[in-house]
Amino acid sequence: MGNQVTIIDYTEQGNSIYVNLEVLDAGQDKIYAEEVRFLDDLLYGDLVHAKRSPLTDGCREETIQYLRNYFNR
Repeated sequence: MGNQVTIIDYTEQGNSIYVNLEVLDAGQDKIYAEEVRFLDDLLYGDLVHAKRSPLTDGCREETIQYLRNYFNR
């Protein structure tokens, strides 16, 4: 099975979207549950940060792409 992103909940406040999600990183066979935030088109949060993310690079990139497509950002 590959990487999997599950959006648990999200809230829109002005130009921001707060997203609670779970990510299954298939490379580590581990699930991470965190919150990330869109501010306009910018995505913030340790889960998607290039240096602080616990995810493998491929999973982190897939997660970012999935969220951008889902929220049309």
